[in-house]
Amino acid sequence: MSFVLAGFDLDAFVAATLAEDLGEAGDITSAAVIPEEARFGGVMATREPIAAAGLPIAEAFFRRLDPEVEIERLAEEGEAVPGGGVLLRLRGRARAMLTAERSALNLVQHLSGIATLTRRYVEAIEGTGATLLDTRKTLPGLRRLEKYATRTGGAKNHRMGLWDAAMIKDNHVAVAGGVEQAVQRAVAAGIAEIIVEVDRLDQVEPAIAAGATHLLLDNMAPEVLRQAVALAGRRVPTEASGGVTLDTVRARAETGVTYISVGRITQSAPAADIGLDFTPL
Repeated sequence: MSFVLAGFDLDAFVAATLAEDLGEAGDITSAAVIPEEARFGGVMATREPIAAAGLPIAEAFFRRLDPEVEIERLAEEGEAVPGGGVLLRLRGRARAMLTAERSALNLVQHLSGIATLTRRYVEAIEGTGATLLDTRKTLPGLRRLEKYATRTGGAKNHRMGLWDAAMIKDNHVAVAGGVEQAVQRAVAAGIAEIIVEVDRLDQVEPAIAAGATHLLLDNMAPEVLRQAVALAGRRVPTEASGGVTLDTVRARAETGVTYISVGRITQSAPAADIGLDFTPL
């Protein structure tokens, strides 16, 4: 089954990742220790409950080194898999499987960790009407994969980069001379989507009046968020942001905000505890 992700070249990513690991000499351990004709069976399983993510990418690593490898996928992307659940079964050339193992496993552990943490936040705000957003707090080179993992966990992608929406933050405001002036300049530049960060209630009306299409309500306590949402009315979407944790996310969601953005789901998600065990055939 092919894996297609807009703006992401899977073949190039797999080739570059393996090249980084193999260097000039290749997998010297497997070449020295494992007979060329040896075959392995492999089982990738999770040791803890997860939301699975990245399995098609893992498959691509094994297929790159052994086009004839047999792979049985036993979990779907985004599926809740209990501890002990099997994700993949593999049969193929032992050297190839050992060489691909760490790259494939790292990606599944990382992306499943993001999807799993994201799912916990999504479940924490269920029923409030608020939608969870991710952020640009991603690792260089992995943004599209990490944002794919947040979608797999149930979040909605925010900006993919600096190019797809204006995000006017405090530093922009400071140089521009105020919220109103900063927004007016973005409007004059012809930008369609203008997100404006406000950290005080008295900034809400000037931002909207100047042409903001989305308000980011930064580091506001729940009672202040309610006031900001009331001031904005239904004119623009509102987003709670800043220091949101699993313990605090529901209280913010219950203020009536449209969105809650959480950098932790990509920046601080622990890798899922997933293993890959091989058996000679």
